[in-house]
Amino acid sequence: MHPMLTIAVKAAREAGRIINKGSNDVGALTVQSKDFNDFVTEIDRAAEQAIIDTLKYAYPDHGFLGEESGDTNKNAENIWIIDPLDGTTNFLHNFPQYCVSIALQQKGVLTQAVIYDPVHNDLFTATKGRGSFLNDKRIRVANRGKLQTALIATGFPFKDFSQLDTYMAMLKDMIKSTAGVRRPGSAALDLAHVAAGYTDGFFEMNLSSWDIAAGGLLVQEAGGIVGDFEGNESWLSTGNIVAANPKIFSQILQILSPHLRNAQKTQLV
Repeated sequence: MHPMLTIAVKAAREAGRIINKGSNDVGALTVQSKDFNDFVTEIDRAAEQAIIDTLKYAYPDHGFLGEESGDTNKNAENIWIIDPLDGTTNFLHNFPQYCVSIALQQKGVLTQAVIYDPVHNDLFTATKGRGSFLNDKRIRVANRGKLQTALIATGFPFKDFSQLDTYMAMLKDMIKSTAGVRRPGSAALDLAHVAAGYTDGFFEMNLSSWDIAAGGLLVQEAGGIVGDFEGNESWLSTGNIVAANPKIFSQILQILSPHLRNAQKTQLV
């Protein structure tokens, strides 16, 4: 395992320990609202601080982009992109679908990824050029070739509803074109599951970089394709993401892209 990935795994497991401890009495946690339908607890903050402390001890010159702490040392060549608890709403309801997500971006390129599911003790890891792994076993994206037999994961808009009608049109066509659509509620873990072949693809709109950085690299290193709704590489900056095995990827785009173009035309009128 790459030395930087080893440190990131250590950080993720420490965050997972904090999360599991907090899950024993969720009702006692102080919950604050950052925005409409966007919640944070002391567990989110404690987990993120534990991650940063672990990484900073090993790499004091690195920068950090965290969901709770913001952007520090943003001009550094090495930036750790952190979501300490992706799926906070699930966590608050004891719905067992949440995770820790850590990625390293070096000179603008994602090179390391860790997603840790503390509920199931599942550790997903990837190093650029070295493949993706689940609990130290190599994983690959699924090999289904037809969208009609594919299981697709997604995420509903939950705080920005400006493109809700566009998304609902996409979802309607996706439901009619696949074997099923699922909305588990943690984008990072959804992407890890695409990498492991549990689902055949994933799409969502308006995500933040910490939601998708680690998962995107996992999918790519597992043999999948990641892009925006036009198939371009701007997914990390736009937050519009499609991830799937190579056979399914283009078929998903054929459904999503026309809806996005129609929405853009409407905005120009």
